[in-house]
Amino acid sequence: MGTVGEAVDPAQTDPEKAGGGAGTAEEPDKQVSWAELFFDLVYVFAITEVSSLLQADHSWAGTGRALIVFVPAYWAWTATSVHANRQDVENAPDRLGIFAVALCALFMGLAVPGAYGDRGLLFGASYWVARLVLQGLALRWQHLHLNSFLVSAVVTGPLLLAGGLVEGNARIALWAAAALVDTLTPQLLRRRTTTHFHSGHLPERFGLFLIVALGETIIAIGSPVTGTAHISGGVLATVAAAFVLTAALWWVYFAFAASAMRFAVAAADKQFDMVRHVLSYAHLGLISAVIATAVGLHDAVAHPGHRLGAGAAALLYGGCGLFLLVFVYTRRRMFRLWSVTRLTAAAAVLVSLPLASRLPALGAVLWLAGLIVALDMVEWYRMRRAAARAGTEDGAEAAAAAAVGEQRDAPETEAQIRMETEA
Repeated sequence: MGTVGEAVDPAQTDPEKAGGGAGTAEEPDKQVSWAELFFDLVYVFAITEVSSLLQADHSWAGTGRALIVFVPAYWAWTATSVHANRQDVENAPDRLGIFAVALCALFMGLAVPGAYGDRGLLFGASYWVARLVLQGLALRWQHLHLNSFLVSAVVTGPLLLAGGLVEGNARIALWAAAALVDTLTPQLLRRRTTTHFHSGHLPERFGLFLIVALGETIIAIGSPVTGTAHISGGVLATVAAAFVLTAALWWVYFAFAASAMRFAVAAADKQFDMVRHVLSYAHLGLISAVIATAVGLHDAVAHPGHRLGAGAAALLYGGCGLFLLVFVYTRRRMFRLWSVTRLTAAAAVLVSLPLASRLPALGAVLWLAGLIVALDMVEWYRMRRAAARAGTEDGAEAAAAAAVGEQRDAPETEAQIRMETEA
């Protein structure tokens, strides 16, 4: 099976082996392997380098350049995770293949600071080799198909390599085209056939990637302080507010949305479609939003008594606004409903942007943290109320029961709770 936009490519599996989410027999839980967790460590470094690139230039052009180098790295990660989902990777060839892709990702991270300078060739070549390795792993258990593995190996990889051989706007144009091809491939190949994913493993992998991105936020909060001789009360207050904001974003995802995503993937009639939208596309937006937020928080902690610049304020508030809006999209895809609370919170965040640029950095972070915490409190109340009507203590209990099959009607209970709240 190849990946459509990595999280789903129906063409990556044979039709005879295809299956749907809701209609397949019960499957054993697939665990995330130690090799995958080791692989993720490389992305801690890669995300840090992308954040540093954005930190150096907050402009629209700088944001675009950072996104252009992040997108290929994201799809390489997603392809590796999908390969591990569809195959047993607890063997020497697959482990070595995953490590080879990790080394390429490490080279890509090393190239990011000079990606638009003298390290462009290293970036492009590393990506192409990673995609060739993944295509080689896929060919061990399938025939050659038109899928995102193949498209990345023969189209986007060469585009990135060609971009590394030229300079200036030509490089930007070629790399932007490659990022666009990688992103559109899942949608363009969506009708080729169907496939089945391990419904617990893949949502967990994307959740772990979000944890990696949130880890970068912690680094961004702490790094401006570690080199200072004196830590003022204002700095400590800003660090505390930034941490509360980060924890509140964690709560938005893991307390309310993560189990809903797993349930939606497991219960979907067209599982490959659900995976593509709710995991692949949505997490590209979520992780990009967290990176933007991290850069904004870095600036706030560095100068808590000064006003945030327009760029830093836009990244901080725009990142949080995008984070919430992505959940509006996922809820619509999962349950065909609108997330009113998160849409309202996102609007409040974005409307507050002009105010944020006029407040001291500490005030801007406190206001934003207050908005996200308020959202969490409202959703917690709604979750408790819906869970009480469903006869469970809370939504998490129903989600856990649904995952392990402890109650016969757990899936129905979980669906009811998730549809009535704003997960």
